[in-house]
Amino acid sequence: MNTTDLVEQSYLRKGLPIFRPGDTVKVHARVVEAGRERVQVFQGVVIRRSGGGLRETFTVRKISFGVGVERTFPLHSPSIAKLEIVQRGHVRRAKLYYLRDLRGKKARIKERRIDESKLAAMEAMAAEDEAIEDPVDAGSMEAIEEAETAAELEPDAAQDTSENDSGESATEPGPTESGTVAEAEPDASADEAEERAEA
Repeated sequence: MNTTDLVEQSYLRKGLPIFRPGDTVKVHARVVEAGRERVQVFQGVVIRRSGGGLRETFTVRKISFGVGVERTFPLHSPSIAKLEIVQRGHVRRAKLYYLRDLRGKKARIKERRIDESKLAAMEAMAAEDEAIEDPVDAGSMEAIEEAETAAELEPDAAQDTSENDSGESATEPGPTESGTVAEAEPDASADEAEERAEA
C-alpha cells in the first residue's frame, strides 16, 4: 500500500451502498446558488464507474424531455448528500455506452433480483471489509511514526554513551550477581523475530 493511500484513507466515505453499472440510482447532490444551498435529485442509470480510491467517479444517464443527459459524480465527494439504489440491473458489461444509441424499449435494462439474504450477506461483507481495512491502516501509520521517532532518538543515545561519567560505554554488558556477563539484547531480538516469522 502506498503512502498516498494511507493519507487518502481518512477522506474516503463510509456507508455508501454497493452498486454497479446497470443499476438505477438517485443521487442527492448539493447545489449552491446565490449563497443558498439546496439538494437536487438526479435519477438515472449508472453507465460506468471509473478510477479508484479518492478519485473514483461514476456516470449517471437519464432521458429528460427526449434528450439524453449524463452527469459524472465523484464518489467520495461531500457534494453528494445521499445515494439511493432504486433498481438493480442485469448487464454483462462494465461500460454501458451502447445505451446512447438506443431509444424506447430497447434502452430498458432487465432487472436483477437479489434475495434479502444475499443482500444482507453483501452488506455484512462490505462492513467486514471496512472494519478490517481501518486497523491495518492505523497499524501501518503507527509503525511509520515509531520508525521516525526511533530515528530521532538514535543520535541522542549515541551522545549519552559518549558522555558517560565513569568513562565506560553504557552499551558494554556488565557483570550480574552471579558473576557472569548478561546476554546481549540482539539475541533476544533475534528470538522475537523468529517467533514473529512462525506466527
